[in-house]
Amino acid sequence: MRLWTALARRSRNIALFGMIPALVASALAAGDFAYVTNQNSEDLSILDLDAGTEVARISIPGKPAGVAATAGGHVFTVSPDSKVVRRLDATGAVQAEVTLDGGPIGIAADPARGRVFVSDWYNARIWVLDAATLAILRMLETGSAPAGLAVSPDGMLLASADRDSDQVSVFDMETLDLRHRLPVGTRPFGLAFAPDGRLFVGNVGTDDVTVLDAAKGTTLATVKVGARPYGVAFAQGRAFVSNQYADTVSVIDLATLAPVGLIDVGEYPEGIDATPDSDTIVVANWFSNTVSLIDPATLEVTGEIDTGDGPRAFGAFIQRRN
Repeated sequence: MRLWTALARRSRNIALFGMIPALVASALAAGDFAYVTNQNSEDLSILDLDAGTEVARISIPGKPAGVAATAGGHVFTVSPDSKVVRRLDATGAVQAEVTLDGGPIGIAADPARGRVFVSDWYNARIWVLDAATLAILRMLETGSAPAGLAVSPDGMLLASADRDSDQVSVFDMETLDLRHRLPVGTRPFGLAFAPDGRLFVGNVGTDDVTVLDAAKGTTLATVKVGARPYGVAFAQGRAFVSNQYADTVSVIDLATLAPVGLIDVGEYPEGIDATPDSDTIVVANWFSNTVSLIDPATLEVTGEIDTGDGPRAFGAFIQRRN
């Protein structure tokens, strides 16, 4: 009874009260879940990837875009219109929020050090927030219009895609000192670290991906992809790049950086992420109001799940519950 009472008190955060039983079940279940920010309908779809269903839809005002789901059971969202960053638990209950004074858009979490990083599109900086309280701890200077943020697999580097500077800023995670400013293609927006530590940057203006050794500060390669690449994810020794204008996902072999496939998905794909065991790639299709599920071994679309209106899922949005 206490669990039901607590969830009922939180129902103001749940768009559809009738979905509470499903939400309770999902809160207790193990498996892979996707937390998809829906910009147009101003909510968050919680998707049970194993069951292939949406189990809840949570109201998130302010046109949410950025999202970071952590293995510790927390989810952080960024609403650019209202400038609000929120911390939620796995059921979607809001635990903390803060209103920032610039243009928040991208977000990345650092659970090991209890921090969250949020890019400020308008003021060429990154906020460093306390993950529990969302209090501002520090600010880092970037190039113009920082968008996507990513933390390296070893937790030692933070990278920012500085769109209007055509560069990436790389910071030391221990000291938060600037390590490198690296030129990339035109208008970089999304970026992600591969499992081996290489940094892949999607350049929306030149329809390519820059591959960097972020630790050494060197450029390794430039790989052509589809029209307007947005996000990058990794599985089965391959990189997967969502191409907004082409309605496709480009597949790149990580060993050779050669193209190995092109996958048709929904309309205007944006956010892309992989399950922790690398058995599914999930792509948010902004204009189709769906996510596409891809088998990274066969490169086949295995299913779709409906979301709210305008799914963006800009960030790391998949969480595994044990």
